[in-house]
Amino acid sequence: MEKIIDESLQGSALALGKKNSNSKKLYIESYGCQMNFSDSEIVASILANEGFDTTQNLIEADLVLVNTCSIREKAELTVRKRLEKFNAIKRDRPHMKVGVLGCMAERLKHQFLEEEKIVDMVVGPDAYKDLPNLIQEIDEGRNAVNVILSKDETYGDIAPVRLNTNGVTAYVSITRGCDNMCTFCVVPFTRGRERSRDPQSIIDEVNDLWNKGFKEITLLGQNVDSYLWYGGGLKKDFSKATDMEKATAVNFSQLLERTALAQPKMRIRFSTSNPQDMTLDVIHTMAKYKNICNAIHLPVQSGSNRILKEMNRLHTREEYFELIDNARKILPDCSISQDMIIGFPTETEEDHKDTMSLMEYVKYDFGYMFTYSERPGTMAERKMEDDVPEETKKRRLSEVIALQRQHCQERTQRHLGKVQEILIESTSKKSDQHFMGRNSQNTVAVFPRENYKVGDFVMVRMDECTSATLIGEAVGYSENN
Repeated sequence: MEKIIDESLQGSALALGKKNSNSKKLYIESYGCQMNFSDSEIVASILANEGFDTTQNLIEADLVLVNTCSIREKAELTVRKRLEKFNAIKRDRPHMKVGVLGCMAERLKHQFLEEEKIVDMVVGPDAYKDLPNLIQEIDEGRNAVNVILSKDETYGDIAPVRLNTNGVTAYVSITRGCDNMCTFCVVPFTRGRERSRDPQSIIDEVNDLWNKGFKEITLLGQNVDSYLWYGGGLKKDFSKATDMEKATAVNFSQLLERTALAQPKMRIRFSTSNPQDMTLDVIHTMAKYKNICNAIHLPVQSGSNRILKEMNRLHTREEYFELIDNARKILPDCSISQDMIIGFPTETEEDHKDTMSLMEYVKYDFGYMFTYSERPGTMAERKMEDDVPEETKKRRLSEVIALQRQHCQERTQRHLGKVQEILIESTSKKSDQHFMGRNSQNTVAVFPRENYKVGDFVMVRMDECTSATLIGEAVGYSENN
């Protein structure tokens, strides 16, 4: 769950520029978190060199790929419906091949390939470089599968194409996999053990994005604070590293600093953090460099110590409060956002009240809140009964959402009367006469277009707000422009 899922992007098809030499068409849909959308860019880059241009017209596709998510049941149900649609089209286009990528691949490979026979190819998140071989397999009439999880694959040598980009903001993956065995989460089983990307390859990608006109990047990982590069390999094997490897290792705070120094005018964000791994040196680095945004996504999942223990979250609410207090002491203007799971097995009314009281203490700027849904293969699914009634989950969720909305309003109002730097990302969804961008704290702001353009850094005076959006007027370019 520790990944932000943008509902507006779910199922969107990737669209890129065409290569004159390419003759085949790839249609690729993505579901889930930013990691999956980032992976789709890597896949498109690999297949562009194999003669495939992307298309948003399903009817003309030669190869259809669905990049899947196992985090929530809704995503799996949606993917199944899409596969049924693809197979209906395939009846009229027998040469069209269908493949499943990503997190559902390992768990459902036999079901998809052998029992239901609804796909030709199943590819796990560490096997995308094998796609050319797998496509050859299906071209020769055989089903193709590679769901082997790697100890060292980070795709650091692949320059990802940019998915439906606004040309201003981009994601840069820095880690793959996760070692935190939260009992509700399937990620360690679908994406494998944690390993980090060579820091130089990350800086090279950031520099390339700046040269292409991008103005903001988000360093992305299942758990960015756990980033550790010591020459390659799994993080859990760091204890076996040589003295030289340990002495020259790069942690997340150091990577953040290198990124800030590499492009001083580029805005830097990161996601997702884990309370048990986030250290104060990261927050001190944020305070040191003005191009690192004052926003931390710090999922807590529950306010109850008992439930946190059941979830195998290796922190207590008291330790979480201490981290929040220190963050606000070092970065008073920092925004903090959360992920919350409501109705985890055995959750009582007392546990629910603990979550509400934690929210009252922190007063989050934003939140991503879901009712618990059992994910096959997780420890919770194997060892715990999903015993909280659905109506109780929904009622508790509505109470959490109402409280978060109240805090969101309070936190948004604190920006009123201030003049803040906004990076223009696009035209406002509600008015083509207004631009939309975000401040350092990740709060959305809208203001009249005037003579500015997408990609400009402008200073905006905040005059009004809704519960989550600032409304203001530009007063000039920022010094960062």
